[in-house]
Amino acid sequence: MHELSLLEGMIEDLEAEAGKRGFARIHRIRLEVGRLSGVEVEALRFAFGPATEGTLAEGAELAILEIPATGTCQGCGAAVEIAARFDPCPACGEGFVLVSGGTALRIKDLDVE
Repeated sequence: MHELSLLEGMIEDLEAEAGKRGFARIHRIRLEVGRLSGVEVEALRFAFGPATEGTLAEGAELAILEIPATGTCQGCGAAVEIAARFDPCPACGEGFVLVSGGTALRIKDLDVE
C-alpha cells in the first residue's frame, strides 16, 4: 500500500514546515486527490491513523476532496471530464483526450495551532 508511504512523507514535510512556520499541532488536513492520481482514497483514509501516530498530526481530521479528471479532446476540442486515461472523448466518442487536471495529490490547506 503506497498510500502509507505517501502520507508518511507528507507528514515529514509538514513537521519540517512546522519548525519554520511556528506551529505545534495539526488539527485538520485537507487533501485534493485527483481521479487519475493513482491514489486509492479508501486506502489513504485507512493509512492516515498509523501514518500520524506520534506526530504533530496525531488525532487530526483528514478531509479528502476528490478532483475529477479533465481534459480537452484533440478531435472536437471539447473540454470534458473523463473516467480513465485513454478513454474516448465523451462528447464526440472518438477523439483522444489530452488530460489537463485530476492527476495530482496535494495538500489543499491545514488547520494548525
